Order: sequence, then structure tokens, then C-alpha cells
Amino acid sequence: MMWDSSSFLGALTPKFYVALTGTSSLISGLILIFEWWYFRKYGTSFIEQVSLTHLGPWLGGGGSSNEVDNAADCKVWRNPMSLLRGAEYGRLWSAARRAPLTYYDMNLSAQEHQAWFGCGAEGPAEEAMARAWREREPGARVAAARAALAVRADCAAALLLLAEEDAPTVHEAERTLRRAWRAAEAAWRASAAGAGAGAEARDANVLAHIKRRSAMCARRLGRLRDAARLFRELARDAPPSLHALALHENLIEVLLEQKAYADVQAVLARYDDVGLPRSACVCYTGALLRARAAGGAAGGARGRGAAEAAALDAMRRAIVFNPHVPEYLLELRPLTLPPEHVLRRGDSEALAYAFFHLRHWRACALRLLGAAWAAAERRGRHSVRGVRGPRAAAGAPRAVGVPAAARARAAAAGGRAVRHHRAAGVAGAPLARACARGRSRRRHWPGPAPPALAARSRLSAHSDTPTELCIPLC
Repeated sequence: MMWDSSSFLGALTPKFYVALTGTSSLISGLILIFEWWYFRKYGTSFIEQVSLTHLGPWLGGGGSSNEVDNAADCKVWRNPMSLLRGAEYGRLWSAARRAPLTYYDMNLSAQEHQAWFGCGAEGPAEEAMARAWREREPGARVAAARAALAVRADCAAALLLLAEEDAPTVHEAERTLRRAWRAAEAAWRASAAGAGAGAEARDANVLAHIKRRSAMCARRLGRLRDAARLFRELARDAPPSLHALALHENLIEVLLEQKAYADVQAVLARYDDVGLPRSACVCYTGALLRARAAGGAAGGARGRGAAEAAALDAMRRAIVFNPHVPEYLLELRPLTLPPEHVLRRGDSEALAYAFFHLRHWRACALRLLGAAWAAAERRGRHSVRGVRGPRAAAGAPRAVGVPAAARARAAAAGGRAVRHHRAAGVAGAPLARACARGRSRRRHWPGPAPPALAARSRLSAHSDTPTELCIPLC
């Protein structure tokens, strides 16, 4: 007997439809509750993550090699130059009552901390630290870390968290990190003697992070030799799980501050041979070195012209990789605090790079950068639209189109910036107050001199951080 759909549908009673509606509503509610819980805990959507990870390759098909390379470049990465939450990020909250980091950015950091420092650890102190990494409020994290120290006085992870979030100054953070360093070394030696591979890897990660933060504190306090030595050791001996931190970018910034340009070139060549993913720091540092070589080129006008052409070509390639960096280096856009995570080839990576490297470009290369950026704009070599991605993870404003007048002034902005910064020095506190009120930086230029992006502000009045690294309020 052939199956009759009309007779089947006619036999269904209203109770069936009520039960079907109730069951589907119950399942939808459970999915919604689970999605809300997962987002609150991990800061991302479970359905979106599963779709992108497992269903995306099936539905997307096989793309070209260029598309695969671009997708590999445009990822969210940990910012290797991220600031200390208590001693640096916290000063913005104290002065302006503005949160320096987004909730999504902090959730990504919490996931990384749990993966690095909580690899199957058991014990009261480890349980307290597991709660500390998951807490959203800074006070709750600090309280959980203090509880872990009350259980075990040599808990290196708890001391690391206190140095990050509870120390009011960089000096105090460094003192806490020294104590954490001694505890982490003792724990790592004990675990290497026979405590298990998981415990050894966890203690090695904690020790490497403490060394990295100690090196960054030394850089903030002006001890460049100590910072360079620690970053070299970390780049050589860091565990494989920490290679995503891009420690060579920290080393490059310290060497540029030391004016050790030959060492910077050697670092770039070594990591280019290894084949690590490209970044704005690597691309623009190579262009900066070529621009500096063009400034001191010998051989008359012909030699200087060839060197400048090579520098312009390197800058064009860097602009193609990340077109947002010149806007910050030429002071056409205001700076904000760099986030803890950046989107490669996006606006947040440009912001994080310019926050620390602007002073190196001021010395010799802004004129060439302005010319290269204006030429790229005229020829349509790149688009100024922002790289699409998780804007909250980047922690920076979305990139917008640059006005035509700003593009027309870009070529001359570099030369003016070099002359005016040497003549006028660093702008004062009125600039920081104007940035806090949300005024446009171009509107606030007092006369011919453009403002310094690393201006001294009221945040640095009682700080021990060098003035070139003072946090702007923009």
C-alpha cells in the first residue's frame, strides 16, 4: 500500500502540534542558555567557533594559495608589547574613569593564562589561581591570588598576577617579579627532577612569562642592556608554546632604542629565514632600516637616489601589508592605549606598533613614509578600509576613510614633523586633556607644530615610567 501523506497529516491531533512546539522551544532555550554561559566564560560564541573551525573548511571549499596566506595573516594574536594592567593600564582608569581594555580582550587573555599556567595542576593554591584567571573583576583576581599565596607563599603564578595587576608602579612590579622569578626557578628545577612532563611544562611557561615581564620592566625603566640580554635569552630558550608571543618584536624595539641597527638587521634576517608569520613590526622595521640607510648613503645624488628608491619600495610593501600604520606615524589619527590582542594587518596592530615605534620613525624616516603613503593612495595600491575581524578583540576603533585633504598633506607631514618635534620638543598637558575630552588632534594643533603622540600628561606626574612611554589619554 502506497504511503499517503494527506492521510498521515490528517491523523495528527492538536496535541502533537502542542508537543512539537513545546519541545522545539525547550531545545532552543537550552541552546540559548548554553550559548550565554559559554560566552560569559570564554568571551566567544560556541556556535560561531564550531562553524568557523569545523564547517567552514567544508562549506568554503579549496581556495587559492593567496587566499590561504591572507587568512593566515589576518588572525588575532597576542600583543607582545602589552602594558602592565596595574602600573600602566590602570592609570587611565584612575585619571579618566575609562576602561582601557575590552571584555573580549580580557577573556582571550584569561583563556591563554589558563592554558599556559593551569595544565592539570592540583592543590588548594592551584585551585585558587584557576579561579583567579577566570574572574572578570580585577579585585576578585587579586583576592584569589592573595588566597593562593596564603596557602603557599612561593606560588609563582600568584606573584606574577599581583605584579601584573596589583603593583601601582613599574618599580613595585619589578620587585614582585624578582620574587616570583626565584620561586618559579625553584619550582621548575623541582618539577624537572621528576614531577612529570605536564608540571615541568607548566613551570617552564610560568618562568618564561616572568622573565618576559621582567625584561619589559627593565625596558620601561631605561635599563636597555638588561632588557636586550633577557629578550635574547627568551628568544633562544623559550618553550615552543610561547613562540606565538613574538618575542623578537620586543628585542627589535629595544635594539632600535639602543641604536644597534646592525643587530636589528641580523634579527630580521634570522627570523625571515625561519619563516615566521609576518607582522607590521617586521615589515615596517625593515622599511625603517632602508630609510635610515638612504639618509646616510654615499656616492652623490645617484647613490642617494637609488637608496631612496629602495626605501620607498620597502615602504610600499609594508603599506600593502598594513595600510593603517602611516596614519598613526604621520599623526593623522590620535593614539589610544594598545590592546592585549591585535588583529594582524588591522587597525589594532597599527596602533600597537605606532605606540612604541613612533619615536624611532621621527628621527629619520617620516618624510619618505609620507611620500610612499601618498603615492600608494594616488595609485590605488591599497584600500584604507579596515580588515574585518573581531573589533572587540582588537580593542581599537574601526578604521575609517582618510579625508582627501589629509591625504594631500601626507607627503609633507613627515618633514614638518621632524623639524617641529626637534624645535618644539614634547607637547604638554593641554594636549592630553584635549584628547581626554575627545577633540580632534588636527583641530588642536597650536600653530605649525603638530602634537607629539607620546605627550606628557597628568598620568605621568607621579610615575617612574620614562616620558617617551607615558600613556596618552587619546
